[in-house]
Amino acid sequence: MKKVVFAALLLVIVLSAFLAGSRLGKQNAASPSEPGGRRILYYVDPMNPAHTSDQPGLAPCGMKMEPVYAEVSLGTASAQGSAPMLPGTVTVSPEKQQLIGVQLAVAEKRSLNHTLRLLGKVAVDETRTYRINATVDGWITKTLPFATGSLVKKDETLAAFYSSEFLSAGQALLFALSSMDRVQTTGRETPGQQSQMDQFKLNLKQYADSLKNLGMGDLQVQEMIKTRKYMENVNITSPGDGVILVRNVSQGQRFDKGTEMFRLADLSRVWILTDVFERDAPLVENGKLVRVTVPGRKEAFAATVSEALPQFDNVTRTLKLRLEADNPGFALKPDMFVDVEFAVSLPETLVVPADAVLDAGLRKTVFVDRGNGCFEPRPVETGWRLGESVEIVRGLMPGERIVVSGNFLLDSESRMKLAAAGVHGTPTTDPVCGMAVDEPKARAASLTSEHGGRTIFFCGDGCKQQFDAEPGRYLNKPVAANPASPPPHRD
Repeated sequence: MKKVVFAALLLVIVLSAFLAGSRLGKQNAASPSEPGGRRILYYVDPMNPAHTSDQPGLAPCGMKMEPVYAEVSLGTASAQGSAPMLPGTVTVSPEKQQLIGVQLAVAEKRSLNHTLRLLGKVAVDETRTYRINATVDGWITKTLPFATGSLVKKDETLAAFYSSEFLSAGQALLFALSSMDRVQTTGRETPGQQSQMDQFKLNLKQYADSLKNLGMGDLQVQEMIKTRKYMENVNITSPGDGVILVRNVSQGQRFDKGTEMFRLADLSRVWILTDVFERDAPLVENGKLVRVTVPGRKEAFAATVSEALPQFDNVTRTLKLRLEADNPGFALKPDMFVDVEFAVSLPETLVVPADAVLDAGLRKTVFVDRGNGCFEPRPVETGWRLGESVEIVRGLMPGERIVVSGNFLLDSESRMKLAAAGVHGTPTTDPVCGMAVDEPKARAASLTSEHGGRTIFFCGDGCKQQFDAEPGRYLNKPVAANPASPPPHRD
């Protein structure tokens, strides 16, 4: 009898142990874990985040299924227990950070100093250009050794021509001079003679103006008045100091009225034309001093931004900016390329390296180090970009550590986690409970509130009602890491 009781008791013990072991095995199978102690929620296809499984193995694409851990689920708190982390936060071990090349920097508040470098082209100042066109028909009777590029002085003779149209005007001038000489006395003219002299002077001025309008220079007209001799050849003189740009005359050449014979330009002051992108145009102010250098030379020139409005180029999609510069020694020649440097300085603002910002068009993201290998995707609003620095208007606080290298790989893993969690829109957090909220879904359910020009999203009606009752209580909570909280950093 004792043997039967003992055997029955032993059987009960063995059966109980079997059932306990089976239950423990099921629990372990339902919640697998890694040697590091992190609990695995499920496995996800790295190429198709919508395909998940509770068992490891190979995905349909042939790649190994990736585990999703419990401690990086949406809306979890940071290691310091401060603010809830945004959806898409990823955890990367130090070994993996080193493997993918994660590097960190600090968001700092400082002034932005940058040199905007552009390519410029020297052009002739349009207000200092002279065109000598033929006012009559005629032919060239004399040429001087002045060619394109020659430097000439004001009133210097460039060539001479003959035209029969000057004959009548010249003879009328000489006749007025001889008539005036006949009646002119030593100062004891009769009233009638004085009136006649006034008429002669008026006629003389009219005849001289006729010669000038036909194209004779003032010096040659004065010489005719002085010598009382008609000059058959009319001199073509330079209207000012400059360089010959165009020469269209030769000995014996026949020309028609309106023909351009010479074109000159005063190069003592020139224009410099440069193209500026529309986003950089506000940085260039009228009257601002600019440094101009010629490639390969050490000499530098000072130029000034013209008061003229920049013209938009529909082909290059840029603004044509005009600079004005003195040109001592004619070192700057038309059509020469030069380097233009604008010194740009902005007041103190929050600045991060340009590599830290992931620009997806409508959304810009920065990964913030939350400690213990956790990296949070933070949507930010950017301002100016100067060189390798970007201004952050909203979304970051000074002193936060951000990822500047390896953030593309972090972004890929973050997107997979969002897709696996069913968040397909722009992720944000409920300011009341800290839960993850899908913006499109919240809009569709009318779970939004407008406050201070911003749209606040909620996970449910209860949180929306609490916020609407006391918005200041939730917006002023010390959650510096939440992008819905910090105000703009523009002073």
